[in-house]
Parts: sequence; structure tokens; C-alpha cells
Amino acid sequence: MPPRALEPSGVALVDKPAGPSSFAIVAQIRRMTGAKTGHAGTLDPFATGLLLILSGRSTKLAPSLVGLDKRYLTQIDLTATTTTGDPEGEVVEQHSVPDDLQLDRLRGEIELPIPSASAVKIDGERAYKLHRSGVAVEMPMRRSTVYALDVVDRSESSVTLDLRVSSGTYVRAIAQALGGHCRTLRRTEVGPFSVEAAVEPEAFTAAALLPEPDVRARL
Repeated sequence: MPPRALEPSGVALVDKPAGPSSFAIVAQIRRMTGAKTGHAGTLDPFATGLLLILSGRSTKLAPSLVGLDKRYLTQIDLTATTTTGDPEGEVVEQHSVPDDLQLDRLRGEIELPIPSASAVKIDGERAYKLHRSGVAVEMPMRRSTVYALDVVDRSESSVTLDLRVSSGTYVRAIAQALGGHCRTLRRTEVGPFSVEAAVEPEAFTAAALLPEPDVRARL
């Protein structure tokens, strides 16, 4: 296979819809440009929001972008946990909702188990593949930082949270710690970049690429 083109280069802010995987969005952009294409952090298929897509020569920026803080908006169903921490999993347990969610324990530096349906490798195999095969594994803990966690809305069965977290934080793990699962999950910011400036995949053109100097200037 011939090497992918290094032009057009730049970083695209893409608003991922629910359904396709992040890799499917990367492949879609690659077909449009014909250039080498990568990303700076994936989203689960059910999730929506900001993806940083790197094109051409700008794929080398990935190490500078993957560690940026993230901001999410999520609605958490507090009545049940699922095998995946999201609506795609099977219900594990149903229960009543506590009056006090004790959110302070989930602010600051936290340590929670990584969800089983994740891309983390366990003995050389992706955890989500083991999960789909029915293999039970003990998931490792991950330490991360929740810089801000604010309640946007609250009902009898759910809570909607606005979170700003360090890279590598699993919002699904936070939902599970609250005794629930994410109904919806939307990434609204990655570092200084906002989903408000993003384009939908179908609307992407090379003109939407941010030049590398502009990206570096914002870091």
C-alpha cells in the first residue's frame, strides 16, 4: 500500500454523532482528503461531541494533544448499573436512588476501576474484546483528576453533570461510582478547543483544517 499523502495538513474539529465509532469518523475524513489521518482521543460509539482529527503532516501533533483536559456533559441514569456503564450494556442491578449522591468524593484526585468495555489492553488484548467474548477480567484502577463537577439538572431517576477532567478519565466509571450508567455523553471541550467550533463529518472540507501554527499557538 503506498504511503498516505502528507497534504492537506492541519487539525479538524469534528462533532461526532452517536452511532459510528471514532475510527469510522477518521476513515471517513481520510477518504475525503486522501491524506494520512489520525486522532487525538476517541469517543465511545454512543457518545457525541468533539473529536480532534489530525491530517497529513499534522498527525505528528498527536502527542501534544492527547493529554489535554476534557470537558463533558452527561446524563446519568441513577436507577441501574450496566455491564458497560452506558446504554449499550446489559443491566446488572436495579435499585432506588439515594437522596444524597455525595458528589464531593468524585471531585479532585480520584481512583476508579477502568470500565470493562474499554480499549485498555489486558494481557495484550483489548478489554472490550474480552468483554464481548464473555471473558471476566479484573480491571485495573486508574487515577485521574476531576477539576470541576457541577449538577446541571436533577430528576427522580437521573442527574445531568458538567465535568472538566484530566485526560484518561472515564466518565462511565464516574457513573458507575454513582450507582448508575451514562444515558448520554457529549464531549464539549478538549483543552482550548470547543465543539461549538466543530463541523459535522458530512460537512467537513479541507478548508476546515486549522493550520499547525494556529494549533500550536493555542496550546
